[in-house]
Amino acid sequence: MTWSLTLGRFGATVVRVHLTFFLLLIWIGASAWQQGGIPAARDSILFIVLIFVCVVLHEFGHILMARRFGIETPEVILLPIGGVARMPRMPEKPSQELAVAIAGPMVNIIIALLLLGIIGSIKSDSLAHIDDPRISLFVRLAAVNIFLVLFNMIPAFPMDGGRVLHAILALKYGNARATQIAARLGQMLAFGLGFLGLFGNPLLIFIGIFVYVAAGGEAQMSAFGEAARTLSVGDVMETRFNAIPVEATLGQAIDTLLAAAQHEFPVVDAFKKPVGLLAREDILSALKSHDHEAPVTALMRPLETVWSRTPLSTVLDRLNAPRAKALAVIDPDGTLVGLLTRQNLGEVMIIKAVRPDWRLSRGEH
Repeated sequence: MTWSLTLGRFGATVVRVHLTFFLLLIWIGASAWQQGGIPAARDSILFIVLIFVCVVLHEFGHILMARRFGIETPEVILLPIGGVARMPRMPEKPSQELAVAIAGPMVNIIIALLLLGIIGSIKSDSLAHIDDPRISLFVRLAAVNIFLVLFNMIPAFPMDGGRVLHAILALKYGNARATQIAARLGQMLAFGLGFLGLFGNPLLIFIGIFVYVAAGGEAQMSAFGEAARTLSVGDVMETRFNAIPVEATLGQAIDTLLAAAQHEFPVVDAFKKPVGLLAREDILSALKSHDHEAPVTALMRPLETVWSRTPLSTVLDRLNAPRAKALAVIDPDGTLVGLLTRQNLGEVMIIKAVRPDWRLSRGEH
């Protein structure tokens, strides 16, 4: 993600922080400084940082559980609104989805219990005064973790409670039907939150809008997944594209870029076998530091290959990887026969949603 800094890598997951997060810290520190000087600013910033540490640990609860089921998460990004783990998909088995969903809140429960073991007890009104610097830091942090559990277990997408509800429904109704029910319940809840927000709490209106949009997006993603299970790579690949010869120069690559509307260009050898990929941004970036005679082999990135008969659902993770721009579709002898990109995949899924029989009509023509 642009405008973010990398904090570190833990296993296969990169932890990044968006620059707007530092703006949040500055704003909170400045507000506290006006009220109580440097000590207040320091304590407020420390409190926010510790909250986000708990949020990251929450996300890694999901990540580590998903890893047990063969799902790797490429990155976690810290935003002012919280942490977002870019998990490519959820497990297909409802029991595994349930385990992944509850793993995050369980981390917060463990943190809260550890803090309660230190401080002894917590008053019920601490949840309503977590911004009061006169209350112990550990007490406020324990209250925050309890709040995170309660908030995340709201039975609506994209909260963990929505995932739990979906997993339970999927055990009885199947994934597609469970998603429809969970999404509708989430949108009904969103309307309820928005209605309550009209009586003096604008934050509930924004939360309601967020839940409504997320629930609709989840339903669309489910339809996408169901459609992907019925298609092969060959059904959705782009067959009309320009390739760049391996012996070409940067100047020739620029000419190819200007002559085509595509953004990803496979580099092929004399036998039409893919050897690399040049993305539009690769070509434009190379103009700053290379002359026109620079060979494209010095500029291209690796290009993964996939057989045309491979089920589409099995390659989605590869296509959604951070560095993946496209997949080269090859026939059994390794010759390039198509290109699979995120753009053309999205276009195919839109067509599939409008015309579920699209693959049949395409085959007939």
